[in-house]
Amino acid sequence: MNVPFVDLGAQYASLKDEILPAIETIMKSSQFVLGKAVEDFERRFADAHQMKHCVGVGSGTDALHLLLWACDVGPGDEVITVAHTFIATAEAVSLTGATPVFVDVDPVTSTMDPDLLERATTPRTKAIIPVHLYGQPAPMERIMTIADRSGIPVIEDACQAHLASYNGKFVGQFGIAAAFSFYPGKNLGAYGEAGAVTTNDDALATRLRMLRDHGQLKKYHHARWGHNYRMDGIQGAILGVKLSHLVDWTEARRRHAQTYNEKLKDVGDLVLPVEESGRKHVYHLYVVQTNHREDLQAHLASKDIGTGLHYPVPLHLQEAYRMLGYTQGDFPVTERSAERCLSLPMFAELTEHQIEYVVDAIRALFRTLGQSKKGTTRGSFATPVA
Repeated sequence: MNVPFVDLGAQYASLKDEILPAIETIMKSSQFVLGKAVEDFERRFADAHQMKHCVGVGSGTDALHLLLWACDVGPGDEVITVAHTFIATAEAVSLTGATPVFVDVDPVTSTMDPDLLERATTPRTKAIIPVHLYGQPAPMERIMTIADRSGIPVIEDACQAHLASYNGKFVGQFGIAAAFSFYPGKNLGAYGEAGAVTTNDDALATRLRMLRDHGQLKKYHHARWGHNYRMDGIQGAILGVKLSHLVDWTEARRRHAQTYNEKLKDVGDLVLPVEESGRKHVYHLYVVQTNHREDLQAHLASKDIGTGLHYPVPLHLQEAYRMLGYTQGDFPVTERSAERCLSLPMFAELTEHQIEYVVDAIRALFRTLGQSKKGTTRGSFATPVA
């Protein structure tokens, strides 16, 4: 049996009769950049997250950079975020000329540790970017308390967290705005690159729309210089179709995660994801940790099971950020996760049979490891299999 890490083909097969007419509408109207399909999607995506505004852009990276730019973040400023995230979070800061300042993450949720955030703030801190990593919301109430006390705006990186919520409020409702990605493999994915910003701030939304379209709100009348961060009409149409299915897809992911949790409990030294109280995890990724990652990934590959690594090299140890002066050991939780994390297959269309196959393969490996590593210490093999 083949179990891909993500099966976009299965999703397309179920949507083909809706997708093709939507694309044809764009072809006939020739509204290839922005246009009605994008506007309709923006309105519906904002409504889905109970926000006033959604501004469609070309990617999640665009969304993050555009937000920082619109908030006047620039050279000499610092922006606090986590080292355990995709590089786009820090790249957006660098693109403004500001300096990323990293903090470690909570060992249970892999989201920003608020205690460390408070220690990292300085008079130069211009913004804070918590990341709702893997689809798990960061602890926004504590983060907002710290930010509000210092008057620092919070930009939520919700690129992996469509429809995730914290204490009954959708992500994006806490900070000044949130950035979303619609990269094809995301819970809500385009057929190419796309992203969006959500906000309740009218003035900020106006500024974002201006900056994404060369500084203009009226054609050829440029109030300031901006950039081309516009969403394609075809992507807007595709996302509009897919948005109608997002609630069902989200619940399917959550059911799959629960099945993994039940069937992988107490297997070897596996550490399974935890949904913290008050948080709705949308499982963009289902990430486990183990001291035997390489063995497990190789074993699953031999069984034709796809996996992913998110993220094996923390940002503070990347060559691109060597100039910041961080070293090994600065963020021990992030570094330990980077050494041990493995993402298992997760997509809405996963079948029970596929999950059983993945679980059986994992159990088989740990039975082998348990037999071949008798007498190993608890530190290197946390829960030996009988």
